[in-house]
Amino acid sequence: MATSQDPPAGEQKDMSFLEHLEELRRKLIWAAAGLIAGIVVVVINADFVIYKIILGMTTPDFPTYRWLCKLGEKTGMMDMCFDTMPFTIQNTALGGNFSAYITTCITGGLVIGFPWVFYQLWSFIRPGLKQTEVRAVRGIVFYVSVLFALGALFGYFILAPMSVQFLGSFEYGNVPTNATITSYIKIISSLVLGTALIFQLPVLIYFLSKIGLVSAAFLRKYRRHAFVVNLIVAAIITPPDVTSQILVAVPILLLYELSILIAARVEKKKPRES
Repeated sequence: MATSQDPPAGEQKDMSFLEHLEELRRKLIWAAAGLIAGIVVVVINADFVIYKIILGMTTPDFPTYRWLCKLGEKTGMMDMCFDTMPFTIQNTALGGNFSAYITTCITGGLVIGFPWVFYQLWSFIRPGLKQTEVRAVRGIVFYVSVLFALGALFGYFILAPMSVQFLGSFEYGNVPTNATITSYIKIISSLVLGTALIFQLPVLIYFLSKIGLVSAAFLRKYRRHAFVVNLIVAAIITPPDVTSQILVAVPILLLYELSILIAARVEKKKPRES
């Protein structure tokens, strides 16, 4: 993805330090503009975002709950059906609702504007690379954006509702769970954005393989350790049933296996490039 305003690769090497700072400032302004545009989209559609997207997983009609219930009916595991929500959401601080609204707008703006923000940062880095390096990462904006979107969707439809159910139904004596709106928004935002970043693992492995810090043999050697850690994390954040844990663990394991294939392909290409 390029524009007529972007200099060709290598041109920034002749720029002075102050010119670099000016170019960085320009890119950051454009990136901030994209983030603000995303926030504006969220503000315009605030009712839909708040009631359907954010608070949607507090009702049994949420798509994930319906899918799990149908799966539970087919497998005979009726515990996977969530007919009622085991908690209530309340606001205990004077600025709680406002803080939740701001967090929602910023998170939504990041998700919507991420491709544009990343493109601006990449367009600042790209001119300083060699032509061979640019060709090696051709299409990076597209791949990073797609992985970010897939990670955000996975976090929203899988991790967030399961975590909300697990934390909301967890019992400590006879203490009822009355979650504050700020804690509820914080969990959803951190899971969605965190998972979106985790899904960048193949891209990270690609770059680490390029510079020789990670190899396919290294990833294969510690595959079992990665699997165990992944299963432990899935067991902690999901309800106590095997099916839910598998739904969370499998995509991350597939990302790890994809990273091994990427590292192996990079190693195979290195002799030809040299």
